[in-house]
Amino acid sequence: MVTAAEAGEERTKVLFLCIHNSARSQMAEGLLRHLAGDRFEAHSAGTEVTLVRPLAVRAMDEVGVDISGQESKTLERYLSEPFDYVITVCDEANEACPFFPGAKNRLHWYFEDPSRAEGSEEERLEVFRSVRDRIGESIQRELLNEK
Repeated sequence: MVTAAEAGEERTKVLFLCIHNSARSQMAEGLLRHLAGDRFEAHSAGTEVTLVRPLAVRAMDEVGVDISGQESKTLERYLSEPFDYVITVCDEANEACPFFPGAKNRLHWYFEDPSRAEGSEEERLEVFRSVRDRIGESIQRELLNEK
């Protein structure tokens, strides 16, 4: 099978933004890579650098997506790059980045912050699962069904 890159096709370039780039945007980056294969080039970043949340890694691992090698990155590294889509996945990032230079399409998908979930580890993991699933639904509906 010939990949889009090998066939010389342009891949749709997507940047997911959140404040900490530790859970929602990381899960979105991993899900898009998993669901779209080589048709998309997925990236994520935040306004602050932190660590990828272990419960995000676990929730993604449950659906066969390994994000354990992904790192938290600041959006500054992407400011000069063109993107087909820049998608904020939290209200704080949407407010902090109302305009993104080089973005052909600017979308906002709100998902609650799973890192703020309280309760037992299993209860908190359930919140990560719920956010993961809703991110996947948004990717299917807004990005994959468009291509």
